[in-house]
Amino acid sequence: MTIHKATQQYDVLVVGAGVAGLSCVLHLPKGMRALVIAKGGLKESDSFLAQGGICVLHDEKDFDSYFEDTMRAGHYENNADTVRCMIENSRDTINELLSFGVRFARTEEGELAYTREGAHSRPRIVFHEDCTGKEITSHLLKEAKKRENIQLRPHTTLIDLIVDEGGCCGGVLAGSAGEVYPVYARHTVLATGGIGGLFRSSTNFRLLTGDALALSLKYGVAVDHADYIQIHPTTLYTEGRGRRFLISESVRGEGALLIDAKGERFVNELLPRDVVTQAIRAKMQEEGSKFVRLDMRPVGEQTLNRHFPGIVKRCEKEGYDVLREPVPVVPAQHYFMGGVRSDLYGRTTMPRLYAVGETCCNGVHGKNRLASNSLLEAIIFAKRAAQDIAGREEALRCPAVDCTGYDRRALREAYKKMVKKEIERER
Repeated sequence: MTIHKATQQYDVLVVGAGVAGLSCVLHLPKGMRALVIAKGGLKESDSFLAQGGICVLHDEKDFDSYFEDTMRAGHYENNADTVRCMIENSRDTINELLSFGVRFARTEEGELAYTREGAHSRPRIVFHEDCTGKEITSHLLKEAKKRENIQLRPHTTLIDLIVDEGGCCGGVLAGSAGEVYPVYARHTVLATGGIGGLFRSSTNFRLLTGDALALSLKYGVAVDHADYIQIHPTTLYTEGRGRRFLISESVRGEGALLIDAKGERFVNELLPRDVVTQAIRAKMQEEGSKFVRLDMRPVGEQTLNRHFPGIVKRCEKEGYDVLREPVPVVPAQHYFMGGVRSDLYGRTTMPRLYAVGETCCNGVHGKNRLASNSLLEAIIFAKRAAQDIAGREEALRCPAVDCTGYDRRALREAYKKMVKKEIERER
């Protein structure tokens, strides 16, 4: 192991380069120096994988129904204040994304087009084909690369926090060549995504292993609802291991049907995700099968090719013609509603440490996330975290920390033991 002793200091250290991390850093004052690190490449975040879209308050009359849809999907375990905050800021967020160049679908009249997903009482989701996450995140990344105060550092892992009596002072990082070095920062933002890499079947990148949760547990930072794990009902069935290909809930919102081995519909496809997942698993058990089927033919050829070109092509690659036959689908781990406890400004229980995006648990999602709320929630509360950081009047100095002899392997082994039960359960 190589110890890198050069001192690196920033105003803000952001751990994660998905929509949450990028939204945070883009809303910092341009006079604040920020370092954004990514465990993999800059495009290896689940934000790039999001298909369906991003929610927005359709109009003023939609507030109560949007609020109720979110609460009902979350089994009413949501934090009502964070839900209201998200909804109230949704339209401004979409307008800001448009200003960054994000190309949401339009109607023939030039207005924003809306689609519907499970548990929504009406269409209120804007989208770009079936790769909305990629469209949004790529534009945020492009904007971040223009900013002189922002440094982007891929293939860099946070392996420990630097902590003193006053709170978090930065982190210990590991580079791709094995070098380990400290980075000091007045504020640190955890935006490391979810925990899908711990599961055998997941729609997530394998590198998402809950690093921020492990470090929070190590330092006594509050973590809430670690068992609130969402399973997505429809991923393309395969015998292989690794990341599962998600078939967007928007497909069902546009009319696709779930059918059994006899070709019969067995569930309302637009019920909340956990309910649909339970119905699929019950049907698989009843049939003794490894999957059920999703019939996309009712959606129509024109809509499939215009709205879901990526899904059509991927199914073709796997040998399925969605215009002629149903495709096999199976539930897989998708999203983590629990996480590092944070408030309306992303603040955790440790001073100068923030958590945003899927890494955090601010109560928006409750026990089960409403479809397409994730991108919106991540962007809004990451922006609020940046605003809170920018509002701090007094610069904080971090004490020198000696990283000589830091045992990177010991932390990894401790973390492996912590998640062993979860991994065994999935097997």
